[in-house]
Amino acid sequence: MAHNPHLLGVNIFCVYSPLIHHHKPLVTSHHNRIFNAFQVYNSISPLVKFSHFTSNQAIFQALDGEERVHIIDLDIMQGLQWPGLFQILASRPLKLRSLRITGLGSSLELLEATGRRLSDFAAALGLPFEFQPVEGKIGDQSKAGGGGGAFAPRDGREVAVVHWMHHCLYDVTGSDEAAVSVIKNVIRPRLVTVVEQDLGRHGGDFLGRFVEALHYYSAVFDALGEGAAAEGSREEEEAERHDVERQLLGAEIRNIVAVGGPKRTGEVAVGRWGEEMRRAGFEQVSLAGGPAAAQANLLLGMRLPWKGYTLVEEAGCLKLGWKDLSLLTASAWKTGNSHGPAEGGEDRDHVQPPRQQQQHHHHSSLLT
Repeated sequence: MAHNPHLLGVNIFCVYSPLIHHHKPLVTSHHNRIFNAFQVYNSISPLVKFSHFTSNQAIFQALDGEERVHIIDLDIMQGLQWPGLFQILASRPLKLRSLRITGLGSSLELLEATGRRLSDFAAALGLPFEFQPVEGKIGDQSKAGGGGGAFAPRDGREVAVVHWMHHCLYDVTGSDEAAVSVIKNVIRPRLVTVVEQDLGRHGGDFLGRFVEALHYYSAVFDALGEGAAAEGSREEEEAERHDVERQLLGAEIRNIVAVGGPKRTGEVAVGRWGEEMRRAGFEQVSLAGGPAAAQANLLLGMRLPWKGYTLVEEAGCLKLGWKDLSLLTASAWKTGNSHGPAEGGEDRDHVQPPRQQQQHHHHSSLLT
């Protein structure tokens, strides 16, 4: 069912709620509501899964042959992405000696809960796992000497990767310039995976932002509505979908339309992170034509309600859209000075299948 543009315009302002509270119990409650809605969103839309599967595939391949791994998730939330990666890492013939995740977020209490869940899952798979919570934003870590020991490599053999799934719910990075500097000069990762919304969030006047949000979120609402109709959703599922629209999509619309994005620092924010990574000296690692693209295609074939989604490979990126409108872009990047060993002579400008596993095996593992 398509959404009437006028009604959507009204909805944009009806969903308005105060900006995130500063009182800590209210912050925790606010983020719990967001995370619960995010879990529902993950179950009814391929957008979140697209981010998880394509990024996990690229990370898995970049870690081929490595035994000590450090993952930095710039906004870990509930850590929904990582059990899938844990499973395929545990299935490798070459076992891990150490697996560390540093998860950033706004609430230490919620970070610790995420760490406990991931630790339990890793233990069930026999993985040597450690979780490090960092309360705060990556762009603010330079104020404390570049993040201190949280981001530093443990030894010369530990390989770091960074992941960020962009959204407009709240400001994840803090200072964008400082965030890029910490990633490039302190973490120096083997790979950075970025998934971002195809929105020019930070430029233009109010009317321009309103029209762009209208087009973008009309497509998102339309996709959710058609998916619900195709599956014949029950009353309880309808209520959950409306909660997603209110808690997640409504908050994003409010941020984009009201203030041009979630930042309130006065800094000129990055509009397109792929372009910013290139400007900062990162080299692109192509996701097109490889297992990451195959993962995305398999994902879209899993459920009938997702038949209206489209996948486009463009300039080494993967773009997931609804019909003719692109919604998300996934890309991967590398630095020339990453910590940890690099495999001699290997071309990392295109993510290749791991040498020790057949491609179809980790496709099925990721999609469980």
